[in-house]
Amino acid sequence: MKFTVRRWFGISVALSLPSRTSGRAQSSVSAFSATLVQGSEQHRFQYQSTRMSMACVYAIEVYGPDAESLPRAVEQAFDEVDRIDRLMSHYKTDSPLSRLNRTAAREPIAVEPELFDFISEAMRYNRDSDGAFDITVGPLMKAWGFFRGEGRMPSTGELAAARRHVGASHVKLMPSTKSISFDEVGVELDLGGIAKGYAVDRVVALLKARGIRAALISAGGSTIYGSGAPPGHDGWEVDIQDPLDPRKIARTVYLKDRALSVAGSSEKSFEVDGVRYSHIMNPRTGRPAQGVLSVAVLTGTGTAGDALDDAFFVLGPDGSRKMMEHLTDTEAFFFVPAGNRAWTMVHVSGER
Repeated sequence: MKFTVRRWFGISVALSLPSRTSGRAQSSVSAFSATLVQGSEQHRFQYQSTRMSMACVYAIEVYGPDAESLPRAVEQAFDEVDRIDRLMSHYKTDSPLSRLNRTAAREPIAVEPELFDFISEAMRYNRDSDGAFDITVGPLMKAWGFFRGEGRMPSTGELAAARRHVGASHVKLMPSTKSISFDEVGVELDLGGIAKGYAVDRVVALLKARGIRAALISAGGSTIYGSGAPPGHDGWEVDIQDPLDPRKIARTVYLKDRALSVAGSSEKSFEVDGVRYSHIMNPRTGRPAQGVLSVAVLTGTGTAGDALDDAFFVLGPDGSRKMMEHLTDTEAFFFVPAGNRAWTMVHVSGER
């Protein structure tokens, strides 16, 4: 599931960029870079750019009073995304996370404080969702062929072996030493379901520290954050695609200092005997989650949205209501099948 951003001058510009691509990370500057726009002095110039990072396309659009400083700020923001990728990627064999996965079953491994704190937060989402969100899901992703692949049906033996290594109980966190250990070989952490949102939050913080109050940040079309608002508008207008027909719009939302994260079954899936299996795993059953076409979460941070969209996709509307009772200023739109290639939407909101 991706989404588009409808620009204030009436053109619908797609930010539904590829969620997974290959090749060397590059930065490409759009034709609108450093464009003079109407508005206050604070938002006088516009700049936008993209870069490949974290196996997806990050897109950033900013407004500010100084045309020369905007490109530097955006490049520094992309560099920050690259840094997080080097820290948290389980695809890069030399990343601290990959080293942790290789050795934590033998002995406790001290990791960077930032990585330890982030893993601790991810484990909190696991507890709060009763295991629906789980960063130990890596063995299941491999068994179902979604690790570097498009999916396949595992054998009964493969699935049973993978399930033995999944669950938060396999992971021990030692805050005093910032160390982590696993209780058996085969356990591994996969931060792919939450790290992109964290990178978005880091970009937002960096841009604000450089005095940029209006920005739109997209992580591969799965998490987007609207910081402030574009000139002359109260927020960023974002269209969420129809889960069954990408040519149509399911809903329009407005972002101002808020994140939107979308999880959908169409992004990566395969079909066997008329049943579609998506890449979003239910860690408690060991099988791809069923019953939801997509879920869009509006909340305060990209990190929270990235974790909650997967958790809510697994829990479904009814199962998510209990968790939502304890969430502030959060809402979710569930798109569920209604037969004959149709869907219906269920809205669930938390405390305000």
